Amino acid sequence: MLQTPAVIYCVVDSLTPPRGKIQAGFDDFSAALDHANVPMIWVTTRTRLQIDEPRRKVGHSHPFIAEGGSGVYLPEGYFNLRPDKSLRLGRFTCIPVAEPQPAASEALEELAANTGVAVVPLRSLSPRELSQNSGLPPRESELVRQRDFDELFFFAGASDQEVDHFLAQGRARKLLFRKDGPLWSVAVGASLKTCVRELEKLYQRSLRSRPVVVGMATYADDAAELFAACARTILLTSERGEAIDSAKAGHGGRKVPLDSSDAWDQVLQIVTTRG
Repeated sequence: MLQTPAVIYCVVDSLTPPRGKIQAGFDDFSAALDHANVPMIWVTTRTRLQIDEPRRKVGHSHPFIAEGGSGVYLPEGYFNLRPDKSLRLGRFTCIPVAEPQPAASEALEELAANTGVAVVPLRSLSPRELSQNSGLPPRESELVRQRDFDELFFFAGASDQEVDHFLAQGRARKLLFRKDGPLWSVAVGASLKTCVRELEKLYQRSLRSRPVVVGMATYADDAAELFAACARTILLTSERGEAIDSAKAGHGGRKVPLDSSDAWDQVLQIVTTRG
């Protein structure tokens, strides 16, 4: 692996949406990063199966972090070094940070029983119900069901007070919850910061240097967790994102208007400039 000035971690869920077009210019930006020898690590709440098609379209060949910080997925032969702990998932070597399924499924079932709060796991739905609840066509919605670490679910008629009690009890058990519209996910031990740290160690050992860790996300992403793990941060804003708290860009972070004509050129310059 050649020397690189930086490794960029990019939250891609709003740049490569499950339905609709990939953000204009993102594919060219990815190619420019490869030309500049800057790896871009995709960060997503989706699964390795869901992110496969967007990666193929953009030509992404670097590691990625999936299921909200549950695991790091390494393409075959990407590093000469083996991680301290790994498992094989599909065609990837995975560094597990969260506990693999069925840990999350069992934890959700136990928590629901102990709190008396009714929840419905997405994996329990029929194909038609799954498509309706995910808002995706049947084939794509089936990929939502096939998860390596976390469990997707929704509350069945619970009051706000019951939901708050459920979440508090779960967090006391070290469960990580994420919300996306009416759907929730739960994982046992997921940590985006740990995923970044594990990859950072592999890059440093392989390169025998310390490339700058750069985090990038759009106004639509919950960037706080990623930005806390990065030395530099780039928040991609838009007219709808101008009201965002400036602290979201992180200490010393940069903001780039995503709808400007040279947005990706600006980002490339930030990423490849040393110091």
